Amino acid sequence: MFEPRTLPPDLESVRDEYAPDALVVDVAGDFDTIPPEAAENLGLVADSLSPAAYPTEWLPADAPQALRRYASSDFTIGMPGDGTVTWTRQTTPPTVLVKYRAKGTPEDFLDFLIAEALVQAGTDDIPEHFLPFFGEHYRDLADAIPLGPNEVYQVAAALYEGWVGLQTREEFASWDGRHDRLSDAWVDAGERLDDRLANLPRLVAMGRLSFAEATEFACSAIKHGRDLPAPFAALDTSAYLDHGPTYAVRWAQKTFEQLAEAGEKRDSPE
Repeated sequence: MFEPRTLPPDLESVRDEYAPDALVVDVAGDFDTIPPEAAENLGLVADSLSPAAYPTEWLPADAPQALRRYASSDFTIGMPGDGTVTWTRQTTPPTVLVKYRAKGTPEDFLDFLIAEALVQAGTDDIPEHFLPFFGEHYRDLADAIPLGPNEVYQVAAALYEGWVGLQTREEFASWDGRHDRLSDAWVDAGERLDDRLANLPRLVAMGRLSFAEATEFACSAIKHGRDLPAPFAALDTSAYLDHGPTYAVRWAQKTFEQLAEAGEKRDSPE
């Protein structure tokens, strides 16, 4: 199910720089979460496995089942929203997993995604999922967001991605002149976001994007250093980088307070 992937020279160089021991494997099937019995086959290519587990007290009562399974002692690799490439430190050495769906992804952009995963996997300060990032503050985030549990999950995953992007984008910017092909893919992907970013508030107001979808889109743009509209611009700050989950919770509280006030003004008679 897991086959070592041959990397081009620039990706090998990125691995050597950021995560020299990391494995990069192609996964024979597509997945959000690999079944534990299948995930254990990583033991055939990795030196050892160390399944992670987290306190159930971090989870709100209505947390999605996938998140409860992730918090449990089950060996959980991959979660909904992870994208085409994901990674884990539950193996020694860390493993980057390229999903089967990657076959339809342009080569340069796919290689950037693999490079991004190598940077993240090699940065000790970055947890591999939003649950250990938020920790006990995940319940506070859920309380601050008046949406269903799946949308809370989506917002949390987006906020985590935005915080990770604040940590990693300087590395991507430094690749200009060193890893030009990967740098160009990073720049190109960011430029493709600009038109939609400019229209993001209008798309939400028209109901063409949910708040969770807009948060996901805006936070994905942080790693590319693009300009964000309000209220998402408040996430592109050193304060978020420094304070992480507590800042994210406060941002959610203020954002939904402001949305509620705006709704009351629209509904009130003149």
